[in-house]
Amino acid sequence: MARGSNTGNRVLVREAAQALDNFKYQVAQEIGVNPPASGYWGDLPARQCGAVGGHMVKKMIEQAESQLAGRTFTPR
Repeated sequence: MARGSNTGNRVLVREAAQALDNFKYQVAQEIGVNPPASGYWGDLPARQCGAVGGHMVKKMIEQAESQLAGRTFTPR
């Protein structure tokens, strides 16, 4: 990894933090994972947390692909 590019779990766009959190809970409900009311996900098995994250990524990729499909690509 390049020096200085490690962002860890820092929120880079503050406005996006709440939207991603809401998205996480929405995806958890869709796949049948009972999200913790306390907000602490540490009591859930890693398999369930991983499933939520995996489905979030899948949905984000599908959305990006559909947005790109509506545009024409012009190489520079």
